[in-house]
This record gives sequence, C-alpha cells and structure tokens, in this order.
Amino acid sequence: MLKLPTLLASALFATVVLRVSAAPADTAKATDRCETEVSETIRRMRGPNAKEVQFLAAKRVLLPSGDDETAIKGEGRYRGAAGSVSFTYSCAYNAASDATSGVVFRDAGAARAAPEKAFEPDLTNVSPEACEAAAASALKRLHPRVGRINFGADSRRMQPGTNGRVDLVGKGSVERAPGMNLIPFSYRCQVEPRSGKVVDISTSE
Repeated sequence: MLKLPTLLASALFATVVLRVSAAPADTAKATDRCETEVSETIRRMRGPNAKEVQFLAAKRVLLPSGDDETAIKGEGRYRGAAGSVSFTYSCAYNAASDATSGVVFRDAGAARAAPEKAFEPDLTNVSPEACEAAAASALKRLHPRVGRINFGADSRRMQPGTNGRVDLVGKGSVERAPGMNLIPFSYRCQVEPRSGKVVDISTSE
C-alpha cells in the first residue's frame, strides 16, 4: 500500500509531466496562429503578387509577455512581382482567447523616400509605436467590439507638422467586430518632438 507522501509525490510528478508536455503544443499553436495572420496580412497589403510566403524557423523568437500572452518575432520571405522579398515580422498571441493581435511586418531593404534636408527634427523621443497605440485606441472608441487591428510598418511616413510638430502617417487594417472582414484604414498622429507626446490623432476608413 502506497503511503500518502508517495501518492502526493506521484501526483506532483504527473502534474509537472503534463505541463511540460503541453508547452510544445502551446508554442506550436502560437506560432501557427501568428504566422497564418502574418501571411494573410502580407497578401492583403501586397495584393496578389505576394505568393509562397515562407518563415525561417531558425530566426523565430517566442517570448512570454504576460499571463496568457506570447510575443513572436521572426523573419521570412515571399515571392513578389520582382523576385524574392525578405521581411521581418512580429505579433502577439493570447492563449486564453486563441487570437493574435498587433501584427507588424516590414520588407527588408524596402526603398524609403528620403526626407527633405530642411526637415530635420529631433526624433529621439518620437515613437511610431506610441502613435499606433493612439490610433488603436481611437479605433476602439469608434468600434467598441473591435477584433483585430494590424499596422503596416512599411507604410509609416514622417512629415513636417504645424507649430514645429511632426506628423506620423500610416496604414493598416481593422476588424470592426469579431467575424467581420478586415477593412483598410489610414491614420495621422501629430507629435511634439521634444517630449514625444501624441497631441492629436485621426483615423480614416
């Protein structure tokens, strides 16, 4: 007959084994959900020319960012009209809701329009992420049941604003409510460059 301490030890061992064996499945699910959403975002943003989206397992990084959240970053490539295009991506996966959010991808080596030499503000405190967070909050106020909100990092543009401020503009896609089709939107933030404060935000769908 097993003694009580032995039974408790067996139960604890079984719990540990179950948790350890469940981790790879959770990791696989987070990876699959994130990369599926990134693939769909690339096709929406790049159109029918974006084909054969592939992800590099060796470049994939998963980091816990909360009780149920996992942040995923990595690299991949797809076949575009002019040949193979490399890209980086990031997204967040929530295990409790089995949903992704904050999908961002950027084409590696994509050509950027050079800013005019006269426009040289101090960008030390200017954060595109703060602008996108403000845009997401504005969309959530417009659509209280909003589902996914995705931003195209390569659509970001910076230009002179009024009163010495900086305008950050960009594009993305939003799911107004769970189950609805994603629709494109654009946004514009006015930022105080010295403090990095977003003083105005507007979105257009």
